Amino acid sequence: MPNRLAQATSPYLLQHADNPVDWWPWEVGAFEEARRRDVPVFLSVGYSACHWCHVMAHESFEDDDTAAYLNEHFVSVKVDREERPDVDAVYMEAVQASTGQGGWPMSVFMTPDGEPFYFGTYFPPEPRHGMPSLRQVLEGVHNAWTSRRDEVGEVAAKITKDLAGRELSIESAGLPTDETQALSLRQLTRDIDTASGWFKGDTKFPPSMVVEFLLRHHTRAGSVAALEMAEGLCGAMARSSLYDQVGGGFHRYVLTPRSGGPLVPHFEKMLYDNALLCRVYAHLWRATGSDLARRVALETADFMVRELRTPEGGFASALDADSEDPRTGKPAEGAYYAWTPAQLEEVLGAEDGALAAACFGVTQEGTFEHGASVLRLPQDGPVVDAGRIAGIRQRLLAARAARPAPGRDDKVVAAWNGLAVAALAECGAYFDRPDLVERATEAADLLVRVHFRAEDGRAPRLARTSKDGQVGANAGVLEDYGDVAEGFLALAAVTGEGVWLEFAGFLLDLVLDRFTAGDGSLYDTAHDAERLIRRPQDPTDTAAPSGWTAAAGALLSYAAHTGSEAHRTAAERALGVVRALGPRAPRFIGHGLAVAEALLDGPREVAVVGRADDPARAELHRAALLATAPGAVVAVGEPAADGGPGAADGEFPLLAGRTPVEGRAAAYVCRHFVCARPTADPAELAAQLGGPAGS
Repeated sequence: MPNRLAQATSPYLLQHADNPVDWWPWEVGAFEEARRRDVPVFLSVGYSACHWCHVMAHESFEDDDTAAYLNEHFVSVKVDREERPDVDAVYMEAVQASTGQGGWPMSVFMTPDGEPFYFGTYFPPEPRHGMPSLRQVLEGVHNAWTSRRDEVGEVAAKITKDLAGRELSIESAGLPTDETQALSLRQLTRDIDTASGWFKGDTKFPPSMVVEFLLRHHTRAGSVAALEMAEGLCGAMARSSLYDQVGGGFHRYVLTPRSGGPLVPHFEKMLYDNALLCRVYAHLWRATGSDLARRVALETADFMVRELRTPEGGFASALDADSEDPRTGKPAEGAYYAWTPAQLEEVLGAEDGALAAACFGVTQEGTFEHGASVLRLPQDGPVVDAGRIAGIRQRLLAARAARPAPGRDDKVVAAWNGLAVAALAECGAYFDRPDLVERATEAADLLVRVHFRAEDGRAPRLARTSKDGQVGANAGVLEDYGDVAEGFLALAAVTGEGVWLEFAGFLLDLVLDRFTAGDGSLYDTAHDAERLIRRPQDPTDTAAPSGWTAAAGALLSYAAHTGSEAHRTAAERALGVVRALGPRAPRFIGHGLAVAEALLDGPREVAVVGRADDPARAELHRAALLATAPGAVVAVGEPAADGGPGAADGEFPLLAGRTPVEGRAAAYVCRHFVCARPTADPAELAAQLGGPAGS
């Protein structure tokens, strides 16, 4: 019989709707029920593409005996971390503080008041590898609750008090400086493995935000080391099994096998990773002209459109790690992506099959499981016959499409769609792909139509999620406001449609009003959001930019567009945290360091004016978009018919008073309240902005 999750819109919660566990969603009624029954709450947090979440579900939550014990002695609450990042953040902080590590599935035991007292992640059905079984944990917690309640209460109160005391204050930090950025780069050089190009460590996540900082720092400060590190990281990622060599796009992370050998991916494909990396590789091409960067950026963009785009025009959250293995008929991680030499030969024939095996590192013994290999580019240097390999990729992609595909989480998350809008808009502009700009515009339109909602007569807010065109119940958090505003600003620069600037301003006004503390620090939830045991507040990046620094970046860009002192001041105050954390932990505040580069450079303001059908305006616009000046903002529009202020002044303030030069389309560049002479020459404009090699 379905439990209370049967009415959920989250695909992850729906996966558990038929469990024998009597799950509750996160709601007041669950805690009232625990209080009425005088039992603890068992909180289980995960997401639909999480491999070990599926494993624990199959082993324990689908088991009748385990479910019966949970139902008798606990109120069980299931949370999709992608829908409720605030709940996830608060309790993950408790897990990490108490155990020194975290991850998903996350398992937390708490009082009916939401105060946690025991934690873990994955628990097996039987004791193994030094881990207790879930049943042992449940029995231990139940016994403590019934026989040592005072002790449990003391532990819960202490943990809650410790969490409440972790609020950040940045009043005395000051703005990031040249020294901040240089010290951060120096720390990164200590963390890099120059032989492989990766950062040190056995688990390797894509460092998207750090690469963006490195590219911006190279442009502003002329650091050759920063560019070499960025190229090394991007090359290592693109050649490894982190990158899907057949279909494009990136997996979640890769692991170094204990026995040695090539890296092995964890096979989820997340929208946020791919949007961030698509944009990073496009920016690497813009800075260097790298053919590899261009190919990876476009293949990743095409992957997102082909496999993540929803019928409503948005982008789905993720593809699952698991898919059905045709040999066993059971779900297996990576079955969709792995190949044997025989499978290559079956699709490609003997000659091309042997070439593909040599090119992609497919061996007879296999580099993954069951004699199969995950494709990678093990050799150094370019592929010998790029055209032939491209054809092989296409044939393998067509053949792979016949395999059972990984499941897809169709939930549209506002923040991650904002990242996708920015990436697709810029890729479309850089590489003359108007179709990608159209997909970006459609996703932005969905965010406006579906995710902007008004409640109780208040001004519209941003909702966190939607599915099948229906808005979800959960309020947007800071990263939603920051990332969507960033996407709208990028789209405005590419399309010349000032309405996207206006929408960004609407969101950022809400950031100032609802998310900002008196000292300029930012909270992850609005002032009037649901109260948890702690109001989440984290300036450090996870897999995506922190809401704190994402908002700071959008505030800074909006201020450059509009001259708004309030938005500029808010951005500067928020960036105090970068000066405090950057030199000590640059890998965890990469986006903040990238925004700081824009602040130190200006950012520069570019206004391009001319008739819409004038090729000269298009050339100037392209030169502006290809500029490598960190965080430069671009406005493009028509001149007024009478030669007065531009007709688009109400949409793009930067166009006010800008006119063609001697009847020719012109570009104006300003920085720190000083403007260069207007130019009609794209080469001169590029020189004013730091000319791109990629043009």
